[in-house]
Amino acid sequence: MPHPTDIKLHQVSRKLEVTFDNGETFELPCEYLRVYSQSAEVTGHAPGQEVLQVDKQNVNIENITPVGNYAVKLHFDDGHDTGLYTWERLYDLGKHQTDYWTDYLRRLMRAGHDHEDLQRLKAQNR
Repeated sequence: MPHPTDIKLHQVSRKLEVTFDNGETFELPCEYLRVYSQSAEVTGHAPGQEVLQVDKQNVNIENITPVGNYAVKLHFDDGHDTGLYTWERLYDLGKHQTDYWTDYLRRLMRAGHDHEDLQRLKAQNR
């Protein structure tokens, strides 16, 4: 499993840039990281208890705290800071960003929520 060699927070663009020792670099939007947090608030305590995160478009990361040699804790400006992002999790989120983001947008749409990315997709498909 690749390990990060560099983690940079770009607060203006609201992205976390993570470079791994295999040469891959991912730019992960703060919103994406927030809605895919591994915390119980998001994932629930058991399968089927997941909570769809909405209205996180403008969320940002205020601080990053290292957790041993295996993870970071991201402190979001909406007060959320209970999920750990292991190196494996960050790599997975980067590697599968398009698929996971598409899944999130579909879940938002099914739940009747609007999102600027949904508007762009609808416009592209006209």
